[in-house]
Amino acid sequence: RRLMAIGECMVEMAPRPGGGYDMGFAGDSFNTAWYARRSAGGELQVAYLSAIGDDAASGQMRAFMAGAGIEPILKVRLGRAAGLYLISLSEGERSFSYWRDTSAARTLADDLEALPQLGAGDIAFFSGITLAILPEAGRTRLLSVLGAAAERGVRVAFDPNLRPRLWASGPEMCDWIMRGAAVAQIALPSFEDEAGHFGDADPEATARRYEAAGVQMVVVKDGPEPVTLADGGVRVLVAPPEGAEVVDTTAAGDSFNGRFLAGLLAGEAPEVAAAAACQLSARVIGARGALVDVPVPRVRA
Repeated sequence: RRLMAIGECMVEMAPRPGGGYDMGFAGDSFNTAWYARRSAGGELQVAYLSAIGDDAASGQMRAFMAGAGIEPILKVRLGRAAGLYLISLSEGERSFSYWRDTSAARTLADDLEALPQLGAGDIAFFSGITLAILPEAGRTRLLSVLGAAAERGVRVAFDPNLRPRLWASGPEMCDWIMRGAAVAQIALPSFEDEAGHFGDADPEATARRYEAAGVQMVVVKDGPEPVTLADGGVRVLVAPPEGAEVVDTTAAGDSFNGRFLAGLLAGEAPEVAAAAACQLSARVIGARGALVDVPVPRVRA
């Protein structure tokens, strides 16, 4: 089976204990791919589709992906560069400063005609951030390609990952998020974000809204509270581990997504994949940065 994540990988500057920053590469959709790769053995192929610049950092990014066992499917845009973000932490909660106006990833859908090497049963993953960085024509083109892939049996997975600062307005963001959901079979929203922008009263309301948009499986993450798994009308609550230490919540949801999707591709029952994903997320938030070297609950076919 194959997982292809689509979006923007950036240069990450993560705070170092005692001061200073460590440089790495990360981004929500790439983090998902990275944790999926670490969760599964050789039976899972993982690819990342985006665009990069012709700068040195973009070349290093390509090499990093390949070195992590992720196939880079990257268009090179002359004169463009890799985007960069810097993480600030306060009591385990993170905030970001971005430098991405000339990011090559903003052009990833410019000449996108198909999703290469994906067939029935494979997963194409994208996020609300993927949509947010694209111009309107690029968003429309990407959703059209994803819809066509779904028609031939590819499972489309979508994390809404609401980031108001990336959108012109809240209504525009909500409109495009639901357009993204309309082409997806799997949705992975976070309740706190959804409640703030869609007015959902509880995780069940979030699940119902995405089901009404046509999503078959909705996995509502809710921080330290149980995950609500809605699958074909069946509801299962999956409790995360208790007492997890919170050092840095960066990539908490991304690591969950990666382990969950890897589990589905390997044939795990959704509730089993969700439980393992909760375990991984709890470990990730106990370390600093997006891509952290922690024990990963491996996929059980």
